[in-house]
Amino acid sequence: MFNALKFNARIWFFLGFLACAGLLGMGAYFQLVQGLEPCPLCISQRLAILLTGIVFLIAGLHYPGEVGVKRYALLGTITALLGASISTRHVWLQHLPPDKVPECGPELAYMFQYFPLFDTLKLMLSGTGDCAKVDWTLLGFSMPVWTLLAFLMLATLSFLQRWNYVKK
Repeated sequence: MFNALKFNARIWFFLGFLACAGLLGMGAYFQLVQGLEPCPLCISQRLAILLTGIVFLIAGLHYPGEVGVKRYALLGTITALLGASISTRHVWLQHLPPDKVPECGPELAYMFQYFPLFDTLKLMLSGTGDCAKVDWTLLGFSMPVWTLLAFLMLATLSFLQRWNYVKK
């Protein structure tokens, strides 16, 4: 069964990169075409997707020896799990009772201009009341739930490459 899925690690890293590019494209579509403004946690998740995609792209282009593939697999897993932790926080905020949701904060452009960088980054990673709002669902699940699923799949794909080295 697994022989049908047995590509070398380089191809899997490229497929992971394409998945990340597709996720970023979907985010741009929802923002620019559908008019959904991203909250601070949404932007943080996009940055995690971008970082994971960059790791996958470099791994696919570089394709070092067995030790290098294992290192890229570990790095890709870590970046994807970082994104999954941000998505988990977002899902948690969306499921809080209305009286427990944090206050909505100012827009990010304003925060970057007038707040210290550390405070802005802390707010981006902790979320605001804007993050608790559900603007879009598919099959009853919000966008952060789907993003969490995507991060977990990317982490799994990357982790499995530790055992998928084929000599050139």
